Amino acid sequence: MSQIPSDALDFPDSDRKFLEPHLPPRNGEIKSPNLPFTTVTFAMSLDASLAISPGVRTVLSGPQSKAMTHYLRSRHDAILIGVGTALADDPGLNCRIEGVGGYGGESLQGQPRPIIIDPSARWEFTEEAKILKLVNEGRGRAPYIVTGKHSPPVKQKEILEEHGGKYLTMDITTTEAGAHRFDWTVLLERLKKEGLNSVMIEGGAVIINSLLDPSSQALIDSVIITIAPTWLGRGGVVVSPERRYDSGGNSIPVSRLSDVKWYPFGEDVVLCGKIKH
Repeated sequence: MSQIPSDALDFPDSDRKFLEPHLPPRNGEIKSPNLPFTTVTFAMSLDASLAISPGVRTVLSGPQSKAMTHYLRSRHDAILIGVGTALADDPGLNCRIEGVGGYGGESLQGQPRPIIIDPSARWEFTEEAKILKLVNEGRGRAPYIVTGKHSPPVKQKEILEEHGGKYLTMDITTTEAGAHRFDWTVLLERLKKEGLNSVMIEGGAVIINSLLDPSSQALIDSVIITIAPTWLGRGGVVVSPERRYDSGGNSIPVSRLSDVKWYPFGEDVVLCGKIKH
């Protein structure tokens, strides 16, 4: 057993039980030959904000919920975020639960593969990026970066491949307003072909709102949301998919969760459910 770093997190078995029905199965059962088990999970305020303003790192989860998030990472083959989150946070995107690979365990067992959606390959990371430092320390995996550019930056491509990561190219369109659009089914099928049988979608708001669109939300198997007892105020970065309308032009709900369970967890509340179809 390897040495346990000082930043390792403890998440006792007693706190894990309530999550089990909402996680990828342990028995090797595969959801689909083409699609991974997909979980959407994030922490938000009472006013549904992920951050106080765009590009500003905002801590919402308490210590118990933070450890829960890292445990969720250990139960998924991959963790996916958008490039905006990567630029704002310089995240490690690894799992720090005591007992996983790099934190007392052998090899990289329990460490998820980071997936970063970067349509225009604008993340100009260097070898000093936290995510790559963790790779060098044996405490995390190198990311796969999904981009619409068929010729990613040579320098970043070399750094990425030296650490065991790579670029994945797919069709991504850009609207006149500068928004990026891609087919979630195509992306998830590609990740499945990479051997990733479960994917945890962690943020940010643009990515989550995109997946919650009625055209793609059926791909979601589980929703796990931490609700912190705080208001961030108007102008925050909000989880709120585009509004839907019926044939008469009247507003209707985008979707609703079913099989909902609420779990008090420290000062936070954790909501678990499934998209109702």
